[in-house]
Amino acid sequence: MKHLSFLLMTLSFLVLSPSYKCNVKGEAGAMLPIRGLAIEAPKPESLDRFLYFIEEDLAPAHFNVLILRVDWNYAYQSHPELCDPNPLKQEDVKQIVALCREHGIRLVPQINLLGHQSWAETTHALLREYPQFDENPSVKTEDYTPWPNPERLYCKSYCPLHPEVHDVVFAVVDEVCDAFEADAFHAGMDEVFYLGEEECPRCHDKDKADLFAGEVTLIRNHLAEKGRQLMIWGDRLIDGRTTGIGEWEASYNDTWPAIDRIPKDVFICDWHYERADLTAVYFALKGFQVATCGYRNPDVCLQQIDDQQRFRAQSSPETAARFQGYIHTIWSGADHFLKRYYELKDGKQPGESKAGEAEGNGDEEEDRSGDVRSLLAVINAFTQQP
Repeated sequence: MKHLSFLLMTLSFLVLSPSYKCNVKGEAGAMLPIRGLAIEAPKPESLDRFLYFIEEDLAPAHFNVLILRVDWNYAYQSHPELCDPNPLKQEDVKQIVALCREHGIRLVPQINLLGHQSWAETTHALLREYPQFDENPSVKTEDYTPWPNPERLYCKSYCPLHPEVHDVVFAVVDEVCDAFEADAFHAGMDEVFYLGEEECPRCHDKDKADLFAGEVTLIRNHLAEKGRQLMIWGDRLIDGRTTGIGEWEASYNDTWPAIDRIPKDVFICDWHYERADLTAVYFALKGFQVATCGYRNPDVCLQQIDDQQRFRAQSSPETAARFQGYIHTIWSGADHFLKRYYELKDGKQPGESKAGEAEGNGDEEEDRSGDVRSLLAVINAFTQQP
């Protein structure tokens, strides 16, 4: 508790410090080490548009990390039963790999592990095909009602102690990393609400922080065997009550002590979307490399970029090196997002006529122009380089 109080005092000091012009450069003129984007992998039919986006928008803006949420959108040979209909094939992935290599972009595939095994009424592939892995099978996704609901069902989790779950999980993790020729893998692990549930015969009497730390460490160790780095979202490692950050961007279910029980080479993606909370300092002082992640509020995103640069400029060399930069996140489907992105950016689709004539139903997805505006603001900030 004494250490946490010190860290909170440090955060309070930084909140009151004067802001600096957002130009993603430090006093010595160095760019942020990581300038990233996390987005869903495209569908095969939209691959050309996605490649255009990398070539014409990300690369000129100096993006150098691309985290792709692949999940089950790949033609896995090890477990074909888990594949989405019409998934990306190896030849599709190799086009992305070649283009990213050409532009010096580190490509990081993501599969959501532990949590996010369902969404609303839909059970995703892992628990659909292997229901025995479910942490609390008595809660049925088909009975889902909007949050908050009596079962506190947001997303399902797999049981991290099931003796067979990692045989399946690690097979697809290895395969997707090989396909993307990746030296890092993003495991998600955010918003894990179901963990150590009473009905689970393996987990019910276990400490939730130990369960979370054990799963992080197991995945990290598996990746390390092939020289790969683990990246995760950071919310389950923050005490939501003490910080006042809440149960989404931080933890109410007692997973947060895991921060002192996982290897320090796990890379933390510290996401905050409504306010530029300064928890990157917490992770850096704990010894982790960390990047701050924003979403659909342009002002918050630019403040987060500014904060990362300020932390690097005002910290000791040892601590400054842990502030790695900024990763922008997009949570709508890649195909729909890019359609709206080009509509708002210049009114045209690549290779198509006026945006109003482009294919697609405007009602397919709620209006999320904030995510487009915020990415355009980030691109502009990253582009303002000599």
